[in-house]
Amino acid sequence: MIKNYIKIAFRNLWRHKGFSLINIIGLAVGMTAAFLIFMYVKFELSYDNFNKKSDQIFRVVSDIKTPTETLNWSSSIAPIGPALQQDYPEIKGNTRIFGAGFLVQRGDLKLQENNALFAEPSLFKMFTFPVIKGDVDKAFSLPYTIVLTEKAAKKYFGTDDPIGKSLILDGKNPANVVAVVKDVPSNSHFKFDMLVSIATIAKQSKDRLNQWGNFGNFTYILLPKGYDANKLQSRMKAFVNRHYTEADKKQGMDYSFFVEPLKDVYMVSKRGAPESGNLYNVRIFSIIAVFILLIACINFINLTTARATERAKEVGIRKVIGAMKQQLTIQFLSESVILCLISFLFSALFSFLLLSLFNQLAGKVISDSIFHNGYLFQLFLIACVIGLCAGLYPALVLSNFKPVTILKGRFSKSTKGILLRKGLVVAQFTISIVLIIGTIVVYNQLSFMRNQSLGFQKNQMLTIDFSGDSAIQSRQEIIKNELKKIPNVLGATASGAIPGFGNSVAYSEIQNQAGAMQPMNMNMYDIDYDFIPQFEMKLAAGRIFSKAFGTDTTQAIVINEATAKSLGYRNAADAVGRNYSQWGRTGKIIGVLKDFHFQSLQETVKPLNMRINTRGTGAFTLKIAAINIPATISTIQSRWKALAPERPFNYVFVDETFNKQYASEVTFGNLFLNFAVLAIFISCLGLLGLASYSTIQRTREIGIRKVLGASVSGIVNMLSKEFLILVLISSLIAFPVAWLTMHSWLQDFAYRISISWWIFVFAGVLALVIAFTTVSFQAIKAALMNPVKSLRSE
Repeated sequence: MIKNYIKIAFRNLWRHKGFSLINIIGLAVGMTAAFLIFMYVKFELSYDNFNKKSDQIFRVVSDIKTPTETLNWSSSIAPIGPALQQDYPEIKGNTRIFGAGFLVQRGDLKLQENNALFAEPSLFKMFTFPVIKGDVDKAFSLPYTIVLTEKAAKKYFGTDDPIGKSLILDGKNPANVVAVVKDVPSNSHFKFDMLVSIATIAKQSKDRLNQWGNFGNFTYILLPKGYDANKLQSRMKAFVNRHYTEADKKQGMDYSFFVEPLKDVYMVSKRGAPESGNLYNVRIFSIIAVFILLIACINFINLTTARATERAKEVGIRKVIGAMKQQLTIQFLSESVILCLISFLFSALFSFLLLSLFNQLAGKVISDSIFHNGYLFQLFLIACVIGLCAGLYPALVLSNFKPVTILKGRFSKSTKGILLRKGLVVAQFTISIVLIIGTIVVYNQLSFMRNQSLGFQKNQMLTIDFSGDSAIQSRQEIIKNELKKIPNVLGATASGAIPGFGNSVAYSEIQNQAGAMQPMNMNMYDIDYDFIPQFEMKLAAGRIFSKAFGTDTTQAIVINEATAKSLGYRNAADAVGRNYSQWGRTGKIIGVLKDFHFQSLQETVKPLNMRINTRGTGAFTLKIAAINIPATISTIQSRWKALAPERPFNYVFVDETFNKQYASEVTFGNLFLNFAVLAIFISCLGLLGLASYSTIQRTREIGIRKVLGASVSGIVNMLSKEFLILVLISSLIAFPVAWLTMHSWLQDFAYRISISWWIFVFAGVLALVIAFTTVSFQAIKAALMNPVKSLRSE
């Protein structure tokens, strides 16, 4: 019986090659798109799950409240982990990591290692970073010891065993390699190639690990399995009161600490991490995957039910000779499942071929094979489910035909069936139009962020990194002046940060409008005299730093307008001359800069100050002419090797660095665009099939109309009108849905576009053009047919 079902199924699929091909291609493309999205979503939701104790690990985060703001930080104070474990014995462990960067040297090999962390041995007891060789317990607890990943060990030592060998850090400190661990999984929210023992920090600065005002680290604690973290959270206030002194409290800052589950750090937390995801985007992609599959299923249902009249006689004859309804249902479901399994084979092939490209679009390696993690089996199950679900309705419709009515020739098309098909076409194009509008909004927002005036000059600015190199800091003026002599180098400056590339945060007290010294945690730039003019930042009041004023190096700061506003000054000029105290310096505000975007446009401009401090610099930024750029860079590299032979030439362009902040949004936009195109393609396939079937059914009518004098354009309009009305209805439904969805997405951006009316008009017109082009292909073909031939065939 089963063999017979399969034989008849293949016979029917082969007899109607055109409709079968449309269904197979539509389903294969739909399954491929949905499968790749499924892999992406699964990967995004899997972050940190590789840790065996992931459900027991929590991150300690901080809220710092001042009279003007509340800072929500992902970091915490250095001593909080050990203090929490000492106060609350139920905590089974704690570990801390600090960001780090080193100039690493081994023989003639010199590399800037920015993917490094300070860590302690307890990291390996909490997180699952398998040790390949070496000792991470006793040996890693000593100063100047390091742990390398497999990739880093190969980079520095090749095939040699690195255990017991040393690397030179920052040109002066030999550090022994004590262990090698497996490479960090790509779905970890923090990654590293090198770990340096936290005891190294203690040796360099005894107080750094014990300072309750030092917020430069990430702290994790290990709780018992099944322990309710809310119990610990409820005791945090008492913990703060117990450990912070009256002197700390007099600073006017209120500290609060919270614990976040490790599983929420990447995807859920709004505080950020070394790497963060976006749950809203993941949900959008999940919905898109469902929609694409739905569109493919709609095609199948539409084409199958549209062909019901062709198979009605078959059903009638089989029922007369004894076929049961259940047998017919199984027959039609078998055809559906077989068609979906054929589509599955094509989908598996497409997924295999496109996976590398998809990884590039996603900006990360989602998977290196569809054969890993049971992905292919999951795709097979998806195909079977689609076959059963999509084929169920057509099977029930076809198996319910009454043989007496069919064989007497009284069978007619069902009004309900026609309405269903029209409704499904409306659903298809509603989804497609929503995706078109979404794509336009995403790309307009990205364009807005890239082209928005930032308040400073970022083009043709080349930054050379020398962070942590005190030798270069001590002679930076000499090096800077030599670099300025290079042809096509128009200027040079040294600073500790550049816009879009991070900065220090300093506890400060600044005189406010009422005359009181107001505590603040401020973003801070250490700069030289040339920084503000070279970046073409605009002055709102006062003056910028000048060598004509000797006290500018020790007693002066320049603030931005956001700082002045947070202090209560309505006019920027009122802030000039006010007192400040910051990290051991006291003096006055000499100027106020107009606000510029030193962070992503997803955030409002925050308070910022600048000060002259040559010991806090770590980068040269050169302004270069927009001609012969490769030759200029080559000359700069040659001069750099002569001026700083101990330092590799690592450079970036400021505009590229700033735009990297939008990498996740660019990825989202690229994926959105590609899947929107696929959804429209599948919708058009279905429309093409329906249009083809419609013209076949109306062959006689078209022939009579042509004999009576109907023009080609008139027939095309007649055949296209029905479908274009459906697309127009789709537009009216899609517009409010798209507006609500994209309006919600835009709320993540502090500076955003408004959703203009033309976007909806453009999307609607585009959908109409696409639909008309698709339908008119078949309509023109039918209209040009010889009426004698069509009437003779009737």
